[in-house]
Amino acid sequence: MRKSAIIILLTGAAMAAATGCSSDNKQASNQTLTAHEADKLSAQRATFSHVQDPPLTADTHFATAQLAESQGADDAAEAQYQEALKIDPKHLPSLFRLGMMYTHEKKYPEAEALWTRYLRATDHSASGYNNLAFCYDQAGDYKKAEETYQDGLQKDPKNVQLRVNYGVMLARLDQPDAAIEAWKPVLSEAEIHYNLASVYESKGRKTDARYEYQKALASDPKMNDAKLRLAKLD
Repeated sequence: MRKSAIIILLTGAAMAAATGCSSDNKQASNQTLTAHEADKLSAQRATFSHVQDPPLTADTHFATAQLAESQGADDAAEAQYQEALKIDPKHLPSLFRLGMMYTHEKKYPEAEALWTRYLRATDHSASGYNNLAFCYDQAGDYKKAEETYQDGLQKDPKNVQLRVNYGVMLARLDQPDAAIEAWKPVLSEAEIHYNLASVYESKGRKTDARYEYQKALASDPKMNDAKLRLAKLD
C-alpha cells in the first residue's frame, strides 16, 4: 500500500468584464469583449499554485505499515517498511518489525539480512545478536545460532532475553545441563525448571515436563503458570 501524494490545483478567479475607454474628444466609446476574447483573457490571468504534501518520512511509512499490519495486510505492511528503509536504511523500528515478519513467515534469507543490518545499526548490541541468533535457530542453523548467541554474551553477559533464548535452543537440542548453565545468571531456580518443563512439553515428553513443573512449584509454590501447565498435563 503506497500513499499517493495529493496534488491540489488552486485556480485564481479571472473575470472577463466590459472595459470602457475615453477618446480625446471626450466622446464615450464603449466596447464589449466577445466570448472568445473573454475566454482568452481568463486563461492569461488564471494562476495555478502547486500545493504539495510534506515529504514522507521513514516514520510516516512506519506508522502506515503498523496500521496495515494491525489489519492483517502483511504485504502492504512489508512494502511500507521497505519504503521507510529506502529513506533511512538504519531506521531501527522498521528493521525490527520487518525482520520479525520475515522470521515469522520463514523467509529466513531475507530475515537474516534484515537482522544483520539491525545488528550493525545498533552497533553490535546484545539485542541485535539475540535477534540474529534466534533467526538462525528458527532456520535450523544451530551452529551459527550458537556462535551468534556466544558473541552476544561477550557483549552483555547478563542479557536476559539472549540467555533465555539460548537456553531454550540448547534444551530443545537435548542439552539440558548446558541450558541450565545458560539460564543460571538471570533466572531463578523455579524459572529454570519451568522453562525446561515447557521445552519438554513442546517435545511431547509429558513425564519429564510434569517432573520439571513439580520442581518449579517446589521452589516457588506461588508460580501460577506452573500450576496451570501442570494441571493440563494431569
